[in-house]
Amino acid sequence: MFDQLEVYDDAAPRSPALNMALDEALLESAVSPILRFYRWRRPAVSFGYFGFLVEAKDQARDREIIRRWTGGGIVPHGKDLTYSVIIPAAHLLFVRSSLAIYADLHDAIRQALRENGIEAALASSAAPKISGDCFANPVRADLISDGRKIAGAAHRRSRAGLLHQGSIQRPSLPERFKHDLARILCAQFEIRSLSQTLLERAGNLVESKYGTAGWLARR
Repeated sequence: MFDQLEVYDDAAPRSPALNMALDEALLESAVSPILRFYRWRRPAVSFGYFGFLVEAKDQARDREIIRRWTGGGIVPHGKDLTYSVIIPAAHLLFVRSSLAIYADLHDAIRQALRENGIEAALASSAAPKISGDCFANPVRADLISDGRKIAGAAHRRSRAGLLHQGSIQRPSLPERFKHDLARILCAQFEIRSLSQTLLERAGNLVESKYGTAGWLARR
């Protein structure tokens, strides 16, 4: 899918606000496509930019809650594999439709799952919406395995590029899965570490945006 790819396997469990801020900081500074895997300091729930906090609280129970900058429904985190993909605006793939990019990324996940003994297929159409829970409502090109949705995502475009935030709800994926996915996306990928400058920018975004009550409760 990509001719070059930077991969960040962020081993540090982080707060929900910092995880969202790091994705935005990477989007701001990206010069080539990025794949980031990340972890949560405690079980959490994220919900889409246009979602309602009261609905997220109903499902969160004692989990931490964060509003995403991308859209979509309510997603539980902790046992899932959470990742993001960033495509800079200058990249050739940025002009493709969101659905085409969504389908290509999920097909790459499908291939990586298959290499690890897990069969899945892309949904051909959307199912009727039954709740605000993202994984109760498959949409076109989501990944379905054993009759249930196991991978979903949401997009947001800006002048800087496209941010794709996704979750794979398949506990205990082999560690090699992340390497396999990166290789399928780009044969020659580069492992990177988060710079201090990037972490500082993300910290500023936590203070001014993602960590504020106004961001969380805007709807």
